[in-house]
Amino acid sequence: MPKRKSKKIFQYLFLFLIIGTLNNKNLRTFELPKIDEISVSGLSKNENLEVLKSLEKFKENNLFFLSKFELVKIIEKNDYIEKFSISKKYPSSLNIYLQKTRLMALINKDAKFFYIGSNRKFIEASEQVKNLPFIYGEFDIDKFFEIKEDIDQSNFELSQVKNLFFFPSGRWDIETHQGILIKLPIFKVKESLNLYLELLNKDYFKDIKIIDLRQNNQVITNE
Repeated sequence: MPKRKSKKIFQYLFLFLIIGTLNNKNLRTFELPKIDEISVSGLSKNENLEVLKSLEKFKENNLFFLSKFELVKIIEKNDYIEKFSISKKYPSSLNIYLQKTRLMALINKDAKFFYIGSNRKFIEASEQVKNLPFIYGEFDIDKFFEIKEDIDQSNFELSQVKNLFFFPSGRWDIETHQGILIKLPIFKVKESLNLYLELLNKDYFKDIKIIDLRQNNQVITNE
């Protein structure tokens, strides 16, 4: 907070010094410099350019009184952006660094394909990225991040998932790239995934295609 306050004091002092050097005649025609350069980096060339175009209108402003709120609002309209930083270079330059969200999964929604980003947004997909899990069923995006957290906390890997199936009861099934369907319970998902990996190492389960772990202390299989 003290650092931000001292920066503001410096800005106003800078303004005071500029205005203080002007005589009355110059003061009547004096204008603060407008933003003449905005740089955007961190994404691909085309994506940076797209964001830059949306910020062109800020070149009508001066840097001293630029509303960061309006700036942030426009940047956050881009669903594929997860983080960003804004820095002002006085008197007339604005530098913006963007970080792209990671694509976690793919879904079909309203006859369109969307990615789920690590920023918890649905991002319309222009092309399909390979090796992302495909999700079936209607679900709240928080439900996906709940099972992802269970997967991350287990010894199982999200990269092993080919398809995810969500049920109205709040339960998930997982189909692996090996063609094995894992029927998970609503609770104790992390423990069930670790149990699945233990069973996978046993000869008896070598050719199993369905492992049902929905019941406590019970494993049902189907070849």
